[in-house]
Parts: sequence; structure tokens; C-alpha cells
Amino acid sequence: MARRRKGLDVHGWIVLDKPLDMTSTQAVSAVRRIFNAKKAGHAGTLDPLASGLLPIALGEATKTVPFAVEGEKIYRFTVKWGERTDTLDAEGEIVATSDVRPDRAAIEAALAGFIGDIEQVPPVYSAIKVDGERAYDLARDGETVELEARRVHVFDLRLMDCPSPDMAVLEMRCGKGVYVRSLARDLAFALDTEGHVAALRRIRVGRFDEAESTRLDVLEEMAHKGAASEALLPVQTALDDIPALAVTEEEAFQLKQGRSIVLLPRQALELKTQRRPLSIAGRDCSFSALAVCKDQAVAIGDARAGKFQPWRVFNLTP
Repeated sequence: MARRRKGLDVHGWIVLDKPLDMTSTQAVSAVRRIFNAKKAGHAGTLDPLASGLLPIALGEATKTVPFAVEGEKIYRFTVKWGERTDTLDAEGEIVATSDVRPDRAAIEAALAGFIGDIEQVPPVYSAIKVDGERAYDLARDGETVELEARRVHVFDLRLMDCPSPDMAVLEMRCGKGVYVRSLARDLAFALDTEGHVAALRRIRVGRFDEAESTRLDVLEEMAHKGAASEALLPVQTALDDIPALAVTEEEAFQLKQGRSIVLLPRQALELKTQRRPLSIAGRDCSFSALAVCKDQAVAIGDARAGKFQPWRVFNLTP
């Protein structure tokens, strides 16, 4: 017999304000321990030297992680001019230096070249796999790692402050796959200097923002008082990008059995008017919607030809 996973059936999202010097995996383990949850995962890795939003999914919410990962992200970061490190952040060894210190006008003029679709070579010290091995493992072993450029999208990039000639604080709103460390490196090159990320904080992931985040120590204190569940957001929180479909209890039962339901003409029309191009983890979700019964997520499915066919079902108890 298969071994049953230990823990409780806890479902929902915790928007953790991850502290410095903690890996994303450690953060997930800590939250999972606090809730004694059977299952947990996160929506987008944050390096140990980065702080800020790390949405953590518990239980059935893990089925919605791809939607959160695909969401827009906002980072606020500080670039230190004049030094490039092997890791492109403050943790690495200095590998190149420059006496050039760009002024505010030069920085602002260069930012336009990094907005929109751009080609970006990921950092050598990254989790990207090369011939089955993580790039950072190969780099730490002293091997030469060459990564191909990737096309990513930056919606906005602006200079927030220049606290000193050596430092610039920027804020970036971007899509999936953008490396802040690579952007800092390339921006420095564009300004004829060197640079690395001295500080990094993520302040938004998809529909999750700082206002609803919780620090780990606060969450632990809430758990001691038996109130940790107050920090949980509903399973469907990450699904704002797809329309909602209200269903009856009988329809919810059918959907949970994997069976399709017939849409009323009014429902079909409403879903059609809300349709927009959407790709999640390589799947076309342009026709997708979330079936909800009494404010509880039932299933994600596709609305086509007057029917709603589920392709992801949530096992939640009312």
C-alpha cells in the first residue's frame, strides 16, 4: 500500500514576505510546518539575498500555481555601479571593475532600451538546466557555462532614486522569466560600466501584493494563538485572469466527477465576451473559466460549443 502523506488538508494561499538569507524552499517548509499541511509549493523562486513576496500554495491551491507564476511581477532593486560579480549580486566574487559612474540623466536615457520585448542571457548562477545539470552547480564546480539568450518582456522600468554616485534604485514591472541580475549587468554595459544587484525586493506577483503579505514571525505568532488560518487566502485567489462561472450544487457534483455541464445561452455569451488570449504553462487557456459554487472553487474548465468541460478539479469540502 502507498504511504499516506502526513499532515492536514489545508487549502489556500499564504502571501509570505520572505526574509533575507532564506531560500524559497526553506520558506515553503517553514509555512508547511506552521500549518502541518500535507502539500505546499511556491509561485516563483526568490534568491536568499532577495526579500519580498513569495506566494505559497497549500493543498488544492497548488493546482493554481501555474497561473500565479505566469502573472506580472514587480521588483524594486539597487544596482551598485563599478563592480561586476560572478553571481551578478552581492554574494559573488568581483570579476570586473570600472571607474565610470553614470549620472541620473544617463541612466534614465538608457532605460528605454530595456522596455518591451528584450533578449536576455540568464545568469550563469541560475537554476536553468544544462544537459540535465543545474547551471549554478556547474559554475560552482568551475565549469564554463554558456546559456542562450531568451526573449522576455519588461512592461516598465524606471529610476526611483540615486542615493549616491555608486548606487541607483530602480523598479521594474515584468513578465515571466526576467532575471533582475541579468538586467543590472546589461544596463551597466549599456552605460559603459560594470554593475551588480546590491539589494532586491519583490513587491508584487500577479494579483498578490504587499498589502496582504505576512512575515514569518507574525505567522508563527498567529499559529501559537490558533489564528494562522486568518492569513489564508482562498484557493481561487490566483485565478483572477480567467472569468468565473457560478454553478449549482448539482452542476458542481457533475464537474467533480469530470463530466461536462450544459451552459445557458446567457452564461455562454458572458464567458465569450470575457474571452482573451491566455497561455498558462504551454496550455491555451483562452476558453478557460473557473466554476464556483457558493464562493468555493469547483473546477477550471473550457467553455466551448455551449458546454463547460472541466480539466482541473478541486477536491474541497464545503
